Amino acid sequence: MNLTSYAGLAVCLVNTAIRADGEADPLGSADCFRALVADHPSLAGTVTRQDLDSLRLLRAELAAVFASALAGDEGAAMARLNALLIQHPVHPVLVSHDDERWHLHLAEVGSVADRYAAGAITGLAMFAAQYGTSRLEICAIVSCDRVFIDSSPNRSRRYCAEHCAARANVRAIRTPERAPGNRSAAPAAS
Repeated sequence: MNLTSYAGLAVCLVNTAIRADGEADPLGSADCFRALVADHPSLAGTVTRQDLDSLRLLRAELAAVFASALAGDEGAAMARLNALLIQHPVHPVLVSHDDERWHLHLAEVGSVADRYAAGAITGLAMFAAQYGTSRLEICAIVSCDRVFIDSSPNRSRRYCAEHCAARANVRAIRTPERAPGNRSAAPAAS
């Protein structure tokens, strides 16, 4: 498994702070969190109030990484990631399964919050190290504050997973979009 695939956990966590009116916080209860991570079997297990509190703090810290990147301050974004890597140790293991070559996975040790943090932070750090923080983006739709990672070959992605270009074109007619290259908008934090 490619550890940078874990970067999506960071995006998912930051975006949980952005909810429609009346929508429950995915970190508000164990059941809501289980629904959020249902596609990640390594994150199954007992979820405690302490796990949810830890994940809310991590959400704010990861939002600050994106905010630094969006402000063009790569040094601050990387410093925040380094601090998170120290705070949340990672335990990699070599595995071979499904006729694949030996490769790294993250060990399934610690609480659910520990495992989530290890994956999200490691994935985001590896992505930022390989591609730079300029690929940590915010949706180009003015009314959307969702973050995403632009992993396109030519750095052309402009929209979060919730939106597509067709919907953006309709909104562009109704509302002026952010100016190209304007990275000053910051993601919402809890």
